[in-house]
Amino acid sequence: MNINRLITSALGLLLLPIVARADELTNSNFSAGDTAWVLTASALVLMMTLPGLALFYGGLVRARNVLSILMQCFTIACVMSLLWFAVGYSLAFSGDGAFIGNLDKAFLHGVGFDSLVGSIPESVFVVFQMTFIMITPALFIGGFAERMNFSAMLVYSILWSLLVYIPVCHWVWGGGWLGQMGLLDFAGGTVVHITAGVSAIVAAVVLGQRRGFPQKAMLPHNLALTVTGAGLLWFGWFGFNGGSSLAANGSAGMAILVTHLSAAAGSVAWMSIEWLRYGKPSVLGIVTGMVAGLGTITPASGYVGPLGGVIIGLCAGVICYYATQLIKSRLKIDDSLDVFPVHGVGGILGTLLAAVFTAKQWGGIGYAEGMNFSSQFIVQGIGVVATLVYTALVSYLLLKVIGFVIDLRVDAETEQQGLDLVQHGETGYNL
Repeated sequence: MNINRLITSALGLLLLPIVARADELTNSNFSAGDTAWVLTASALVLMMTLPGLALFYGGLVRARNVLSILMQCFTIACVMSLLWFAVGYSLAFSGDGAFIGNLDKAFLHGVGFDSLVGSIPESVFVVFQMTFIMITPALFIGGFAERMNFSAMLVYSILWSLLVYIPVCHWVWGGGWLGQMGLLDFAGGTVVHITAGVSAIVAAVVLGQRRGFPQKAMLPHNLALTVTGAGLLWFGWFGFNGGSSLAANGSAGMAILVTHLSAAAGSVAWMSIEWLRYGKPSVLGIVTGMVAGLGTITPASGYVGPLGGVIIGLCAGVICYYATQLIKSRLKIDDSLDVFPVHGVGGILGTLLAAVFTAKQWGGIGYAEGMNFSSQFIVQGIGVVATLVYTALVSYLLLKVIGFVIDLRVDAETEQQGLDLVQHGETGYNL
């Protein structure tokens, strides 16, 4: 009998931590379903950068520069992950400052197995947000593709992320002043698309045109790669927007639905304009319209209904198309892969239209208490202007300062031979 009691007591002591852990999870806000969805969404957003964006951009440049684009995307993904681990997450999401967080969670201090953000483990939230800081600087390399030194690109991406992406992320999602004002930016219209687009066009202006632009056609070398990348971007964007709900719920479902509709509408709108103007619908046009639709719906995706998604996508296809013509043909700015007219203009447009289509009469979720169309539109406008001006100023200053230390641009011979061979000692094709 004594032996039985002893065994029972021993088993009870052994099982106590397990019982306590189970009780803790039961009594907490933890949701296995939400966690599984955000883990999946994180993988989808990672796929957007690698290989989605890398292939999309890689096909758009000339053959002698394809590896340089792939290398830049891959390097940015690695370096931004470590930056996020070291200080990025802490500065963006800890503390209660209006403009920047603090270093309480530097090196992910305090992010343990049991810490939660809402209903998901904090570790899952960290990795989901990490994929956002990875893709944002990867987006802006399209503005200076085929002519920027690899070392300068790397230094610029790191400093830009510290001084632009992380502060704006805190303003909007980390408890900063724009979030407190009630800015509607569900998945990154300001944080990702406006910052990347503005940085791209600033860099394009500072570095100058590629040699031969605009007289010489800078044609994509492999549209098959671009279409493959476009398909991966579309697929991954479901995680980008749907995952931003941080839950497996109706908001995630609607975000995915309107994201898909906007991409389809943007594609059809862009294709139709080209078809009417030139008599032929182009592959490049339809995939660019898709990206415009995706970027434009991003800030509104969790707030609008299906009708709003379609209208936003149609607006994106038309407005971003003409913005591209204005930048390249009229202003002669060599934003190599049209980052600003697609992502920058799309982010601005989507952020402003969120104030329109969030209204219940358009099928949206409705305005927050105390807000109406006018007040919400003002907040959206403030968010757009603040993000645009801040990003442009800091990006310009960073490029000028870096240019004093490192050559921003490759020399004429390197540009002629191609960045692949000169800067990386390899070629994309050995035929």
